[in-house]
Amino acid sequence: MSNEPVVMCEGKYLRLVRRGHWEYAERTNAGSAVIVIAVTPERKLLFVEQFRIPMGAPTIEMPAGLVGDLDEADTMEEAARRELLEETGWHADEVKVLMVGPTSSGMSNELIAFVRARGLTRVNAGGGDATEDITVHEVPVDEAPRWLAGKMAAGYSMDPKLWAGLWLLDHEPDGTPA
Repeated sequence: MSNEPVVMCEGKYLRLVRRGHWEYAERTNAGSAVIVIAVTPERKLLFVEQFRIPMGAPTIEMPAGLVGDLDEADTMEEAARRELLEETGWHADEVKVLMVGPTSSGMSNELIAFVRARGLTRVNAGGGDATEDITVHEVPVDEAPRWLAGKMAAGYSMDPKLWAGLWLLDHEPDGTPA
C-alpha cells in the first residue's frame, strides 16, 4: 500500500483523502481557522450561537472563522479581526495569536489558532454575513463557565475548546498571567 495521498472524494470545500490505511479530511478553500477570545470593556466575554448542520443542533462558540478563504494573503490576525466584527459587531484594536494546533488530528489536517482580542469597540450589532444566522451573547467573565454548563444542559452542542479559551483569556499558553 502506497504512502502517497489518494483523493477519494472532493467537493467544493472539502476533500476526503486516504494515506496508507488512514482516511482524513482536508479543506480545499483554507488551511486554518481562528477562534477569537474577546472581552468587552465591561468584562463580558463574547460568544456566538448558531445552528450547525453537521451537529444537527444549535451551538455556542467563540467567534471564529477561516483564514484565507476570501483572500490567499489573509493572515490569522486579519481573519480574527474580520470574523469578530462580522459575527459580533465588535472591533478589536489589538489581536494576538496565542497558539496554533490541530482541530482534530485524527480526522483532519486543519489547524486552528487561539487569538486574544483586546481594545474592543462596538461598531454594529453583528450577526454574521448573509449566509449566517448568528445570535451574539455577552456573558460576564465570572459567570461564563456556569452559563456554558447551562447551555450544554439545555441541549446545545459545546466544543471543549471553549474551556481552553476561558483559560487563555487571562493566561499565556505557558501559564503566565496575560
